[in-house]
Amino acid sequence: MGSDAPSPGDPEPQRLAEHWHRAAERHLTATTRSLLVTWISFGLTFGTARLITHGIRGGWLPWGNVSAGGRHLHHYNFGIAALTGVGLVAVRGDRQAVGHPAVAAAYGSGLALIADELALLLDLEDVYWAQQGRVSVEVSLGILSGLGTYLTAAPFWREIARTTRQHLARRPHA
Repeated sequence: MGSDAPSPGDPEPQRLAEHWHRAAERHLTATTRSLLVTWISFGLTFGTARLITHGIRGGWLPWGNVSAGGRHLHHYNFGIAALTGVGLVAVRGDRQAVGHPAVAAAYGSGLALIADELALLLDLEDVYWAQQGRVSVEVSLGILSGLGTYLTAAPFWREIARTTRQHLARRPHA
């Protein structure tokens, strides 16, 4: 089985989370971790924004659009605010903050909020719910997010898959 097999003296096999942590230490540099957090937050934010907007439009969520002074605030406004904050961190040059996971998450989330309404920004009219191209945009951005997440740290994900398979194979079957 390799190095992940329990030794005879061990009372119980190592926990899967410990294997994942060691894989991260072996394969992820500080830059790779930031990129990974960026891509994951991009995908999660994009999916969440789509879910919320569909829920508001479909009436199955208990809240409505966000407005200020009677004017609808599109979620790209929040994305621009997030990227502005990330830009301030970068311009300030605080080394500890630049690589912080919260900054990477804010960057990925801000990008997703803007990307989700890119047609509105390009056409300068609200075409968010127009049928043409909406599905292809959703699928394309979902694939882009998934590929970015995988390709940023492919060796890490391969080791995670391998150690997870080994861990599950060692579990007693009920």
